[in-house]
Amino acid sequence: MTARISLTPPRTLLNRIGSWYSRRMYGKVLDPGLAIGHNRKVLLTNVKLERSVTKWNALEPALKHLAVMATAARINCSWCMDFGHWEGSELGLSLDKISQVPQWRDHREAFTELELQVMEYAEAMTETEPNVADELAEALLRQLGEAAFVELTAMVALENLRSRMNSAFGLTSQGFSEACAVPSRT
Repeated sequence: MTARISLTPPRTLLNRIGSWYSRRMYGKVLDPGLAIGHNRKVLLTNVKLERSVTKWNALEPALKHLAVMATAARINCSWCMDFGHWEGSELGLSLDKISQVPQWRDHREAFTELELQVMEYAEAMTETEPNVADELAEALLRQLGEAAFVELTAMVALENLRSRMNSAFGLTSQGFSEACAVPSRT
């Protein structure tokens, strides 16, 4: 699939700075940034949001990452899954474990009970009509505490925004991972 939007935004100072920063941080310019670069206000808001999110620290980074990956897999965003493998590697997470997230129900033994609940919660929140069971929310609240539960919920909502935008833009893998394709759900 080809991107539905040009990945050559106007060469404004803001877009040039964004490209420089992206190359410095990730080794290449991220396609979502190029797509969003067509709208200055959306780009600035997105940058501010993403920078703020990096300061959230109530939820364990590995759990946060599993929630993001489960959300991206549920939406079927191959760009997000590809980038998520790179991010997981940067966090020091097992790539074998991360690669099993799209079909976590078939690989339950690879995850802790809390990790399974986090991924179940992420998927339930991602449904077109969210379908979070009271029991699941209560169990997560007990185990994580309120601050981490709020952060988990916000991360899943944010990844819904990212994945849905990237999918709607038609963005696919940028080569961050050999295992970038989202396995089909059986």
